Amino acid sequence: MEKLFKLREHGTTVSKEIVAGLTTFLTMAYILAVNPGMLGSIGNGMTPAAVFTATVIASGIATLVMAFTANLPVALAPGMGLNAFFTYTVVFGMGYSWQTALTAVFLEGILFIVLSFFNVREAIVKAIPSNLKKAVAVGIGLFIALIGMSNAHIVINDATAVQAGVAAPGTILGLNLGSPDALVAMIGLGVIIILYTLKVPGAVLLGIIATTLIGIPFGVTSIPEGFSPVDVPAAPLLFQFNFHEVFSFKFFTVFFTFLFVDIFDTVGTLVGVTTQAGLIDKNGNIPKVKQALLADAVGTVAGAALGTSTVTSYVESTSGVAAGGRTGMTSLVTGILFFIALFFSPLFLLIPSAATAPALIFVGFLMMTAVTTIDFKDPTEGIPAFLAIIMMPFAYSIAEGIVYGILSYVLLKLITGKFKDISVVTWIIAIIFVLRFFL
Repeated sequence: MEKLFKLREHGTTVSKEIVAGLTTFLTMAYILAVNPGMLGSIGNGMTPAAVFTATVIASGIATLVMAFTANLPVALAPGMGLNAFFTYTVVFGMGYSWQTALTAVFLEGILFIVLSFFNVREAIVKAIPSNLKKAVAVGIGLFIALIGMSNAHIVINDATAVQAGVAAPGTILGLNLGSPDALVAMIGLGVIIILYTLKVPGAVLLGIIATTLIGIPFGVTSIPEGFSPVDVPAAPLLFQFNFHEVFSFKFFTVFFTFLFVDIFDTVGTLVGVTTQAGLIDKNGNIPKVKQALLADAVGTVAGAALGTSTVTSYVESTSGVAAGGRTGMTSLVTGILFFIALFFSPLFLLIPSAATAPALIFVGFLMMTAVTTIDFKDPTEGIPAFLAIIMMPFAYSIAEGIVYGILSYVLLKLITGKFKDISVVTWIIAIIFVLRFFL
């Protein structure tokens, strides 16, 4: 392990990496329930069981590629948001078959592999200004904290956009005792904070396990009658493609949307996770970014071939980093656990969102520390950083935060005559963003 992942060089140990890999897996294990439920609702041959198998195998493959080629503590799985776009916009909204949607994902992945070999995606990552990279890390922290609070119903949708879970008579800290998810999540968050403050190793992982157990008497963690932790995996939907409509403009719109969101969700996630892990160099560059982006592309192609939506790097990887993960060994452990999950799906699906929510919220705090290094004194640097930070949670999209950050950066540099601060690639990205609005 030392020779393969250079553990001493990264200031870590085998035990830390194992705990980190477990933490990352448990924090993102919700995708093993959410993705089959969402894509499985399409029907017409796309069953939840088949999607579960595809999700597990594609996630395992992509995460192992990340481990052995990029040596980064980043796990991959079908992306949230992209699976919703796949299901509700492409299939239900535009009327495409799920086979056509998988074809768009497959072709997008092929193009990603080509772009990775020619360093186009690497150039995109390097072109993001240093202050914006830091802002992306902060924005992702707020974004995943919001995901955690939303999953646990600590905050809910309301006519005022969002509000505290339930501020009614008989509440504790604004939480209605009739909302067990929120109450259990808050208890779990308290457990993680106490363990972390006391410097207990693996505080985040222990918090997830403790919260899952605490959820049993509250009815949040549900153990079905006749429960068995072992199950036989269903067959995936292999190579279910439809190339008949690939030259239509509607198909191009679908293809471009998958392409756009995947590129910038992945870039944003890699920047955030590696910044949190302290792996960014003095120039703000990600080590082995080409290999990291290639892992994402390979995962997307594998996922489409198996029968699931776009595979991308997961912001939940920051929970593993918070647990001490610094190398690809963290990803190796997570990848192995994905494959084990093939046979233990009922057991992993027991972990409720209320148990993973505290980990996401706490990691949001850890990622906020990067905000102190952003140059807010220069408006041409501080305002784009601010917009990138707030747009991620408010628009519920990492990609949108990058869009507003880049466009405002270019605009303000132009207005103030600081043309030299804008790289050629940044110009190209900004132009693509502008064209996106028209498309």
